[in-house]
Amino acid sequence: MASPTWQQVLDIAPRVQEAIESRLPVVALETAVITHGLPYPANWELAIRLVDEVRRAGAIPAVIGIHRGRIRVGMTEEEMEDLAQRSRARLLPPPARLASWPEPPAKVSVRDLAPLLIRLGEEAYGGTTVAATAWIAHLVGIRFFATGGIGGVHLRPSYDISADLPILARTPIMVVSAGAKAVLNLDATLEYLETWGVPVLGYKTKTFPAFFSPKSDWEVPHPLLDGGPLTPEEQAARIAYIHWHELHQPSGVLLAVPPPKGLPWNEVRAAVAQAQAEAEAQGIRGAAVTPFLLERLAKMTKAQTVEINIDLLLNNAHVAARVAQQYWAYHRAGT
Repeated sequence: MASPTWQQVLDIAPRVQEAIESRLPVVALETAVITHGLPYPANWELAIRLVDEVRRAGAIPAVIGIHRGRIRVGMTEEEMEDLAQRSRARLLPPPARLASWPEPPAKVSVRDLAPLLIRLGEEAYGGTTVAATAWIAHLVGIRFFATGGIGGVHLRPSYDISADLPILARTPIMVVSAGAKAVLNLDATLEYLETWGVPVLGYKTKTFPAFFSPKSDWEVPHPLLDGGPLTPEEQAARIAYIHWHELHQPSGVLLAVPPPKGLPWNEVRAAVAQAQAEAEAQGIRGAAVTPFLLERLAKMTKAQTVEINIDLLLNNAHVAARVAQQYWAYHRAGT
C-alpha cells in the first residue's frame, strides 16, 4: 500500500477503497481506450460494458483516469462519460473545433502524470495507458488489471520500446491481456519480458496470442491448461501469490488470453507488414506509429479488428475478475 502522500493528487472511490482494505477482488481498467479508442458514443458504451463485465464476474471494477486535475481510481459513470464526450474534439484539428469544445483528453503514460497535473491543474483530463494504469493501480494496492494488448518492442526502429514493459518489470501487478499488440516485434517483446523476470502465462493456450489473432509463431512460456487438479484461473492466482509473497519478486505477471474471435496469424502479419511500410513511407515515427498501424489494420480488414478488439477487452475483463477472486481466496486462506 502506498504512502498517504498520493492523496495530494489522487482520489479513490469509497467502494474501491473498502474492497482493497477488505482484500476483495478489484480489477483496474484503463481509460486510454475511452479517450483514444472508439469515437463517442461507442467509447462510452464500451466503458460501461467493461465495468458491468467485471461486476458480473464477481469483482469490483476500478476505472483509472485523470479528471478535473485529479487522478481518479474508481471513476463514476458521469466522469467516464465526460471523458468520452471530451474525446470528440480529438477527431478534428484545432481550427475546425467548435469554440465551446474543450481540449481533448491527453493520452497519459507514466512519464506524463506529474507534468500534466502541474501544467493544466484543474483543467487536466486524460486517459491512462497500460503503463500508467498499472502503476497507479499498484500505488493504491490493486493487484489485477485488464486491458486489450500490451505494448512492447517495435518492429522498426527496434529501440522503440513501450513503457509497458519496464513497468511490468518493476510493478507487482497481474496484467491480463490478449498478448501484445500484433504490430510489434513479438519475439523481442517476449525476450524483454524473460530478461526482466516477468512470468508470461498462457490462459488455456500453448501459443502466445497476438492481439487480433489467437495464435502467433511463438510458444507461451507457461501454459495454464484445463484438465489438471487446478483450473487455469486457480493456477494463475497461485503463481502470482507465490511470485510476490513467497519469492518476493518485484515484477508483474502477464496473463495472455487468446481473443474469443480472431484472424489467422498469417493474414494479420501480412497486413502489419503493409501498414508498417506505409508508416515508414509517410515518415510516421514515435508515439504516432501504433495508432497509425491500428487504424490501417482496421481499414484493411473492414473493421474486423475493431470488433475483435471489443470482444477481447470484455473477455479479458471477465478472466481478470475470475483470477482476482481466486487470488484473494487463496491469500485469505494462507494468512
